[in-house]
Amino acid sequence: METVSSPEVFLHIKVVMGMVISLSLARVLTGLAGIVQHPAKAKVYPIHLGWALSMFLFIIHIWWWEYRLQAVPAIGFGIYLFLICFCSLFFLLCALLFPASLDEEYFISRRKWFFGILGLTYAVDILDTAIKGHERILSLGWEYPARNIVYILLCAIAAWTPNRRFHAAFIISNLIYQVSFIFRLYDVLG
Repeated sequence: METVSSPEVFLHIKVVMGMVISLSLARVLTGLAGIVQHPAKAKVYPIHLGWALSMFLFIIHIWWWEYRLQAVPAIGFGIYLFLICFCSLFFLLCALLFPASLDEEYFISRRKWFFGILGLTYAVDILDTAIKGHERILSLGWEYPARNIVYILLCAIAAWTPNRRFHAAFIISNLIYQVSFIFRLYDVLG
């Protein structure tokens, strides 16, 4: 198996991942701008907007998180492919949030796809962290794996239930926790 470890390879991988992540971010921002530009055309559903904000934060967080890839001593094509597929999950989530046409029922009607892929993203995130090394996983403590397992379970419930109260509680608690997790993680670990 051929692996490479030069700084140029890390830069190349970072650029390719950045292109995919940028497309994801552009999809969210374009979707939000479309709602602002044509408010009568697309009915605004607060839970949908909450998940758009959550994806914005998640994408920014992941892009910062992937900076830690430079600690990986050598990267083969398998890891490269894995990382591009991981980033592609974010694009799929953003494309599901903002299709060509949007109505209030769209989000609830596509919840199985959205939450299925979001749950998969949290599972793949564990593998992504493992790539960065055993020390990285240990530095995150018990909260990181517990967080991902809880999110996977909540995503399974969200995919199954159309209950709007559950979805409202999920997005509100998600946004509060997500902001808390990001700031605690980077203020402590820098």
